Amino acid sequence: MTSPDESQQMDEHADLWLAPAELASWMSLVRLAVRLPWALDTQLQRDAGLSMVEYMSLAMLAEAPEWTLRMSVLAEHTNSSLSRLSHLVKRLESRGYVRREPDPSDGRFTNAVLLPEGMRKLESAAPAHVAHVRRLVVDNLSGERLRRLGQDAERILDRIDSPVR
Repeated sequence: MTSPDESQQMDEHADLWLAPAELASWMSLVRLAVRLPWALDTQLQRDAGLSMVEYMSLAMLAEAPEWTLRMSVLAEHTNSSLSRLSHLVKRLESRGYVRREPDPSDGRFTNAVLLPEGMRKLESAAPAHVAHVRRLVVDNLSGERLRRLGQDAERILDRIDSPVR
């Protein structure tokens, strides 16, 4: 039996622990956050010789106007530091997929530019990658569940990206 003081201390610390159902959901999310990127990266490495972040970088450049983004914007979109992205873009440059050039509107910035060979690489990698994404995620959820998962992911990302208050 616990004393009133012990009960009060337990109540005060109850929010420090997850309830069993919360813990089960959280652990599923953690496993997904670890294993899904690994599964996607493994498929891209095997089938296209690209890492997931390389593929993401090529895809983001392909969607950008004139196939061009500032390195700082590309780093933000790929959740990379500028230093890490610089090394990545250097590897992509050596394979003829991208080039770096000064930003003509502000020479203090550097742009990454997708080259035609990089677009061909992306186009050749995309069908197998999209099929893998469909098999692992999209086809396992109804349209409504997929929509809600996307909304929930955006809510969590918004919280991560919001300034600490």
